Amino acid sequence: MAQLKKVVADLMIKKVLTFRKDTPVKEAAVQLSKANVSGAPVIDDEGKLIGIVTDGDLIMQDVKLHFPTYVQLLDGYIYLPKSLQRFENEFKKAIGATVGEVMTENVVTTTEDATVEDVATLMVEKDISRLPVITDEKLVGIITKGDLVRAIGKG
Repeated sequence: MAQLKKVVADLMIKKVLTFRKDTPVKEAAVQLSKANVSGAPVIDDEGKLIGIVTDGDLIMQDVKLHFPTYVQLLDGYIYLPKSLQRFENEFKKAIGATVGEVMTENVVTTTEDATVEDVATLMVEKDISRLPVITDEKLVGIITKGDLVRAIGKG
């Protein structure tokens, strides 16, 4: 368990595949596939993190969208506003042509001095597989569940 006392800087990947928001979705899919990764940060011209795109975001292009706008109950209708918001987000991703149109903007991040234990807990609580590592608002690396498993395996 001593391995869990390490910090993110000890384990993070420093050479990170990244995208710009104007990268075509098809190109992003090819690059993710070639790099054998399931997601990558999206950065602006200054290297600041503006989003993350995952294989889940990209496959929305091939999903059939079904959305009930209302439910009829007896003689009345119940409209589904929360489902509408979700449908709108899925629809935007389904028709998106660029990474900026399909990426997730509110990204959970970590810092280089965060403990591996804290990062593992965050990943489990938020049900995410990768955390961009940020210093002064700029992307400096990424840590994934696979990195944590390798660290535990080295024991």
